[in-house]
Amino acid sequence: MDDDTRTARWERRTEMPLALASVLFFTSYAIRVLGHGLPRPWPSACVAVMLGAWAVFAVDYAVRWRLSGQGPHFVRKHWLDTVVLLLPLLRPLRVVKVYEAVQRRRGRPRLTLHARVITYAGLAVSLLGFAGALAVYQQERTAPGATIHTFGDAVWWACATLATVGYGDVAPVTPVGRLVAVAMMACGLALLGAVTGSFSSWLLQVFAGEGTEKPPGGNEKPPGG
Repeated sequence: MDDDTRTARWERRTEMPLALASVLFFTSYAIRVLGHGLPRPWPSACVAVMLGAWAVFAVDYAVRWRLSGQGPHFVRKHWLDTVVLLLPLLRPLRVVKVYEAVQRRRGRPRLTLHARVITYAGLAVSLLGFAGALAVYQQERTAPGATIHTFGDAVWWACATLATVGYGDVAPVTPVGRLVAVAMMACGLALLGAVTGSFSSWLLQVFAGEGTEKPPGGNEKPPGG
């Protein structure tokens, strides 16, 4: 059995466990950030779940590295996986694989290319916006001179940042918050660009198809001809 087949089999078997680990990671992180008034056992339990989920991500990464047989080149060829491992909050960028796995298991027909791009980008933007809002709110809520005091402020800021609008009414002031902002602006530009490009391509195909259609009765000879 070659390495590609072994890697493909491993990825098929771990699709759902990794998706579950991602859900547990985000849920625990959200509870830890938003539930700052919860009793003491809860924050510790959330940290334990997050570390356990990250360990699952690390094991998956190590196994795929080993099965690939690529050595150090694996890091360069799978740079997105490497970044996601180091920054688990960016796991929404891998939502494409999870969505594809669900579609295959349900046996539903795949969407058209344009619909898939828009769907994937929409899911990724929503999850990244939620993760970014949580990260910024955690850093900014107690920072001196901060303008983001509530999670609602953080959500509003995340929406404006991903849309590359940047109203400026609220903005992060901490170094970590600004680093998150830069990452979200880059992701927002890429994802929105993908959606815009796919939608434009679809419109061009529609209009091109209309231009090649013949008018009704176009093949008929004129009267008296």
